[in-house]
Amino acid sequence: MISELIELEDLRALERLFADLWERPGEPPIGADVLTALAHSGNYVAGARQDGRLVGGLVGWLGGPPPDHLHLHSHILGVVSDDQARGLGFELKQHQRAWCLERGVKVMEWTFDPLVRRNAYFNLNKLGAEARSYLTNLYGEMRDGINAGEESDRLLITWRLDSPKAQPAAEGTPHDPSSEDLQRWRIDTLLSVGDGGEPVSGSSAARVVTCQVPEDIVALRRSDPQLAHAWRMAVRKALTSAFDSGYQVTGVTRTGWYVLERG
Repeated sequence: MISELIELEDLRALERLFADLWERPGEPPIGADVLTALAHSGNYVAGARQDGRLVGGLVGWLGGPPPDHLHLHSHILGVVSDDQARGLGFELKQHQRAWCLERGVKVMEWTFDPLVRRNAYFNLNKLGAEARSYLTNLYGEMRDGINAGEESDRLLITWRLDSPKAQPAAEGTPHDPSSEDLQRWRIDTLLSVGDGGEPVSGSSAARVVTCQVPEDIVALRRSDPQLAHAWRMAVRKALTSAFDSGYQVTGVTRTGWYVLERG
């Protein structure tokens, strides 16, 4: 069951959940004091319970400037890896979407690491969002157990909650780039995975281009940090150049290819 959290005991449980998920037991990503302030000032703080146990949480707050750019900044989403919690991240985002629409907020924004393939598919396809801004080392060097020592490049996600993409996605139809479109358009590659797992750069001025990321960057950081860093630099160069040239990310294939389009 998903519900908003307001009681201090529940907010402390959410703090502990985030600390466990990000492997930061002594320094949680967000503290119960901040969660309390957000909840009591009318922002979005929600948790999901199964059999009385907190298994997921999602936090966001209103941003601006209003009225032209009133939006909810969705800051942190975490779900335990149990099989019983499968699909819970999607349910939490849809709960957050409904919360926004009930309050007249029609845009949501958040950031994610563009190298994490599963998050790219979730954000761009499962939810029907878009990305057109690349933020270099947004939070500085990471200190959590998953990303320690890595630079914090992020894609800025814009989710238009009443868009033609978002509504079908909410009903369970992901926005997957069709094979017909990819075959019809002249597709060139900005970046791909080489035979040895290395990034291989390309260039193009086509209307639609693609950019591949490695299968599991988290595992690669642990097995070959130098190669993982090479991927960070290569993706940074490819996507920042593309955005500067007027492209936006409109989707991603299940095999880790970003699809970028220019009007």
